[in-house]
Amino acid sequence: MGARSGPRTGARPAVSLRKDDGPPFRRLLIANRGEIAVRIIRACRELGVEAVAVYSDADRDAAHVRLADAAVRLGPSSPTESYLRIDAVVQAALDSGAEAVHPGYGFLAERAAFARAVEDAGLVFVGPPPDAIEALGDKLHARRLARSVGVEAVPGTLEPAPVDRPDQVAGIVAEAERIGFPLLVKAAAGGGGRGMRRVEGARDLPAALASGSREAASAFGDGSVYLEREIRPARHVEVQLLGDVTGAVVALGERDCSLQRRHQKLVEEAPAPGLHPDDRRRLHDMAVRLGTAAGLRNAATAEFLLAADGAFYFLEVNTRLQVEHGVTELVTGVDLVREQLAIAAGRPLSETVRASAARAAEPAGHAIEARLSAEDPGRDFAPTPGTVQRWTMPAGPGVRVDTAIEAGDRVPPEYDNLIAKIMVVAADRDAAVDRLRRALDEAEIAGIQTTLPFHRFVTRDPTFRSAALSTDWVGEHWDGPAELGRAARAGQLAAGLAALASGTADAGPSPSGTVVTAAPTTVVPTTIPAREPGGTDGRWRRAGLEELVDRWPR
Repeated sequence: MGARSGPRTGARPAVSLRKDDGPPFRRLLIANRGEIAVRIIRACRELGVEAVAVYSDADRDAAHVRLADAAVRLGPSSPTESYLRIDAVVQAALDSGAEAVHPGYGFLAERAAFARAVEDAGLVFVGPPPDAIEALGDKLHARRLARSVGVEAVPGTLEPAPVDRPDQVAGIVAEAERIGFPLLVKAAAGGGGRGMRRVEGARDLPAALASGSREAASAFGDGSVYLEREIRPARHVEVQLLGDVTGAVVALGERDCSLQRRHQKLVEEAPAPGLHPDDRRRLHDMAVRLGTAAGLRNAATAEFLLAADGAFYFLEVNTRLQVEHGVTELVTGVDLVREQLAIAAGRPLSETVRASAARAAEPAGHAIEARLSAEDPGRDFAPTPGTVQRWTMPAGPGVRVDTAIEAGDRVPPEYDNLIAKIMVVAADRDAAVDRLRRALDEAEIAGIQTTLPFHRFVTRDPTFRSAALSTDWVGEHWDGPAELGRAARAGQLAAGLAALASGTADAGPSPSGTVVTAAPTTVVPTTIPAREPGGTDGRWRRAGLEELVDRWPR
């Protein structure tokens, strides 16, 4: 392991918490990569904190490595040999002279063992205490905690299902019938849809418990599963929490994250549309009660389902900064990363945070985020790693883009597919939707297929405009193959018109004057031959089509 740049010391730093107005730390190690690492580095720059990056071999030339004051190699490209190695990350922090470690999100961010290892090394972990991470990371414990403070969780079990006890099958089936079908088998130790199984009736329950438990054990090292009623239709609404060392916990408003595929969020917005201020106060109060009972310090998010009858049901608490934290920042004016660092340094909640929390039930403005990923929305959001050939991101009033990508960068297959977060803020939701549509239309990406066509579709859909949202929205409204077919036909037409206009129907250039090579993952209809019947060179047609399919026509 070696540092790319900047000073290194072998001695453990003496950490002293600062409660003055100076930098919260002298040097911070960021245990992550990509856009979140860049986001944290920028906060460090503004605070006068030196930033130390870590990287795998796949990220040797990545943006977060170039921007940091120092960078330390963790190991090979595989996450298990680099970003997920607790010992390597802690040693990198010690070797680089860092005083604190920010985990970002993903990788080790919600591993209590990592937070504990950081603290045992004499460093500060920028996040909730290990005990809080451990308690809230166990979803069954979190459900029991919710019940203890009078917060209603989604109806279900509070103890692990007896997967390996055939003699108790009748009992768990009876419990499932009490909860009501259809229901979900869910992993107690993790999320993201891993270990989750939908069960229509009692006959399918034993097999769902067994397969869900196996997947949970593989993904999280813990095969515990439980039962939870399926709430449909429902919206996914979450509350941003901050807590400090004095025990104060506040809510900074809520976000709607209902547009999802395979339980992964695609579009988020703040505030959640259509809620009355009284509903917001009730929701925020429930989240604060949960955070206070858990001894929350630093940032966390309490997640809920909003049923069609207006009832809120607690789901879980994520003990980290969320991917979608930016929309809360745009609406509240609070820099959440800056606040995280201050809280970790022992400072109380700032006046900015307290003032924002006081008006959270009646927010001013509206923000929306589109998670742009290297995935093909025409093929069920299949991953599309590769090299970015063209990269133009939007700008202008009320637009923010968080990314670590530039033209010529490679999107590696080893990591998450998120490549940019395009966010907008405006005076109200209608204006925000208009602004997001404009921003997405300005974006230009070639070389890899992305979710840009899907997000453009969302901003033009009348049901999204009317905020008729639910976790089923994507499945009900988005037909990827059909949209891709329309794009292909539009590409053929555009190529033909360009050829007619230039009088070069048998020439090779594309409409822009350059031959465009499609990315390996780009879908090009096989009905287009390499040469037209009769020997006419058909490259013009293919080139024009490929150019448009690279970033589906509007």
